[in-house]
Amino acid sequence: MDWLNYHHLRYFWTVAKEGGLRQAAERLHVSQPSISAQIRELEEALGERLFRRQGRANVLTDAGQIALRYADEIFNLGRELANAVKQSPSAQAIRLHVGVADALPKLVTNEILKPVFEMAQQVHVICREGKAAELIAHLAAHRLDIVLADEPASSSHQGRVFNHHLGESGVTFCAERKLAAALKRGFPKSLNHARALLPAETTALRRSLEKWFQAIGVRPQVVADFEDAALMKVVAAEGKGFVAIPTIVATEATARYGLHVIGATDRCVENVYAITAERRISHPAVTLITEGARELFA
Repeated sequence: MDWLNYHHLRYFWTVAKEGGLRQAAERLHVSQPSISAQIRELEEALGERLFRRQGRANVLTDAGQIALRYADEIFNLGRELANAVKQSPSAQAIRLHVGVADALPKLVTNEILKPVFEMAQQVHVICREGKAAELIAHLAAHRLDIVLADEPASSSHQGRVFNHHLGESGVTFCAERKLAAALKRGFPKSLNHARALLPAETTALRRSLEKWFQAIGVRPQVVADFEDAALMKVVAAEGKGFVAIPTIVATEATARYGLHVIGATDRCVENVYAITAERRISHPAVTLITEGARELFA
């Protein structure tokens, strides 16, 4: 396939968005057979079926789901192009595509991104969350401007992406009020056999925590692992166990989730990296992120 017919893509996109041929035909003011023919041509060009029958309805195939995601981006860019041409250069918004590793706490990510929303020039931020490896692949393909992660990109990406260490934070242990009061006495030894809510085993923070637990000779009772740090704090607020929170956001986290501090350590850390596709950063918003984060972690 040398070139994609965007009229065919538009018909497919409208059917997917409107929920059926009849609704799309009414929206586009064309006949249903005409739309069906256009979609068949798109399927032939792509070499994949985009819809399948399920009862009386047409539902998207896996290939159709992928095509819909790309169509969303294509038509969003088209609208932005039209708007950008109408605007003066000084009024045009900068687009910033950010990938956020799901292991990175949301409160930390929010602190890092804050300077972008305070830029004099308007910025349109597009955030995508996922596994670091998937996001780095998108970065290498220039579909993202920056990836924020708790670990550097592996050496297998050497030469294609570049790691920028933004800083590290110690860890503050928190829990519901009564549990925090009980564990505060004799901290950190009090964590031995205490109920713990920990980040997923695949995360760098979990490995750092386990190394520190071993070093001080404590073995908490792990009652749950979480990929979602926000959910972990919600469960902790119900008194189900203690949690470890990066110290730089501990004040905000305790206020937001009603948690109380048990104790803290700098021997266990959460690292934050900015990963880019260029060694010397040129995107103004990415530059602001890296400079602001280094001040945050200073």
